[in-house]
Amino acid sequence: MTTIQSLGSLRTALAAATGTGATGTTTSGGPVGTVGVDDPAKATTDGLNNLGQDAFLKLLVAQMKYQDPSNPTDPTQFLTQTAQFTVVEKLEALSDLNQKVLDASNAQSAASMLGKSVTWKDLSGASRTGVVTATTFGSQTPTLTVGGTSVSLDDVTAVST
Repeated sequence: MTTIQSLGSLRTALAAATGTGATGTTTSGGPVGTVGVDDPAKATTDGLNNLGQDAFLKLLVAQMKYQDPSNPTDPTQFLTQTAQFTVVEKLEALSDLNQKVLDASNAQSAASMLGKSVTWKDLSGASRTGVVTATTFGSQTPTLTVGGTSVSLDDVTAVST
């Protein structure tokens, strides 16, 4: 695909793709590099690397719209970019699935420790041992309740019956 010839054209295309001003700043006044970020406080200098799928497609359409008429889009390059986008999309879905499998495995491991004695390191670095009486599953690593103390599954160093 023919690339946009100048930085000004790229900023114009990016602005058209993401709904920001022509200078590449966000509508809420963030600096360049925060394109697509609604909250400037959350903006990072690599904001352009985190545009997402929708912004990528909008940018691709804008790129086609602003291409040089004397050097039109090469269909082969367009298909290559579309295929690459599909691969990235599938890899993202695979990554999400792998995270779900890991979360399920952690939950199963935590549940299997009920009634067993575990050893863990506390905040001071000392080893402690106790019997798991409950497990809690949240959005993060499962938490074990040992003698009234909450222990992250990641902190467990040994399990015994």
